[in-house]
Amino acid sequence: MQTNSDSPNPQNYRPCVGTAIFNKDGLVWLGKRFGESGPYAWQMPQGGIDAGEKAEDAALRELFEETGITHNMVTPLGDIPDWLYYDFPAGYKAKRGYNWQGQRQRWFAFRFHGADEQINLKAHKEQEFSSWKWQPLADAPDLIVPFKRNVYDKVTTEFERFAVPDT
Repeated sequence: MQTNSDSPNPQNYRPCVGTAIFNKDGLVWLGKRFGESGPYAWQMPQGGIDAGEKAEDAALRELFEETGITHNMVTPLGDIPDWLYYDFPAGYKAKRGYNWQGQRQRWFAFRFHGADEQINLKAHKEQEFSSWKWQPLADAPDLIVPFKRNVYDKVTTEFERFAVPDT
């Protein structure tokens, strides 16, 4: 993983956001990527930042598009102010039609106050996840595709203070 101190060229990385959603028990939301199988098919909601869009607004938009969770179902807990970077593995860019070297992400943590029944993986026309679960945050890095693991390690360290029951 790279951070600003490693000085990657931000122009080579797609600007994105990631969201860690914690329930009242301190577990984090993980979705199984649509059409994927195997042990590394899980991730937290994430996606691109549109031109002119603020990162936190993008996080809430992506959260809704991928999970159906609206801004009134969550409370902000915190964020990681630095960009977190990862590179796409060889062949990944061509397979997906990307021109980027990888992604640079801003991460946000929210507390979910809605009901599980309100989660709707079909809220957006392009479904991202086929299923979802609440999981201990510490388990997340081992469920993620290996090329994103260093970012998830950092997210886990930074957000572990939110992985506690809501009081």
